[in-house]
Amino acid sequence: MSRTPTDLVRHALNGATMGTRWSALFFTGPGFDPAPVRAVLQAAVDEVDTQMSTWKPNSDLMRLNAAPVGGWVPMPARLLDVLRLGIEVGRASNGAFDIGMGDAVSAWGFGLEAASPERIRAAMAAPRRPAYDVLEIEPGKVRKHASIALDLNGIAKGFGVDRLAETLGAFGIASGLVGIDGEMRAMGLRPDGAPWTIAIEAPDLGRRAPHSILALQNAAVATSGDYRHWVGVQGRRLSHTIDPRRGAPLMDGPASVTVVTRTCAEADAWASALMVLGPDAGAARADQLALDALFLLRGDPGGISARRVGHLFSR
Repeated sequence: MSRTPTDLVRHALNGATMGTRWSALFFTGPGFDPAPVRAVLQAAVDEVDTQMSTWKPNSDLMRLNAAPVGGWVPMPARLLDVLRLGIEVGRASNGAFDIGMGDAVSAWGFGLEAASPERIRAAMAAPRRPAYDVLEIEPGKVRKHASIALDLNGIAKGFGVDRLAETLGAFGIASGLVGIDGEMRAMGLRPDGAPWTIAIEAPDLGRRAPHSILALQNAAVATSGDYRHWVGVQGRRLSHTIDPRRGAPLMDGPASVTVVTRTCAEADAWASALMVLGPDAGAARADQLALDALFLLRGDPGGISARRVGHLFSR
């Protein structure tokens, strides 16, 4: 006999990861013990952090960064999956998304160290080859054909959200809502048959408020913006989104870009790519790839306009 929504027990689990929090919301019948689920969810995101963090000197990614050019380096399968996706989005965006910008990320103060004028000048002047030209990946291993500083901060959280969804699925939980720091993935429907509702944040520095509400089923959403993660350099507030063309933070880009796709890793990477491409080239590329995207743009002081791409946002 199927249960009615009133028969079900709501479970809201969360924990620490990647300098923020993960969350998982789902419903089960009475008597279900969520403790084993929470433990495996935490282990799943811990694995992502251990493999892909630039904040942990002993992570697999940092081991790859330190490896000599030309030699094959054994790497765990999930890290290789993320590297492949990063290369794929990098190529499809003509380099607007580049996982090889670790030196610029660090130089501008978005890593462990404060911004450094010397390292900023070096990052901006460095001759660059995109990661999709530098990395060669085969099953179980990767090698670099040139020196590169890899950084997966534009995709790892999204992949972590996908791992949360996969973990719930392994427990037979087909419906739920999982997320890390605003990157979300909806599985199935709510117990009452309605989609999961997710707020798109207004790009305001001083407050947290919704701009609009999404209703999602079996889809993921990620937002990249200039209003939450930034550093101050010489009196200017600089977004954490790095423009690979300059080796520097993006200037005069959209206030935010929200992307809805099948997986959160894809949404995460494409939100960053479309930020760099901007509302014109970005909207054109999103339309070519049939991506659902929402660009929020600043106009007059306090004014926000929207540019919508795809059926979801056009509705």
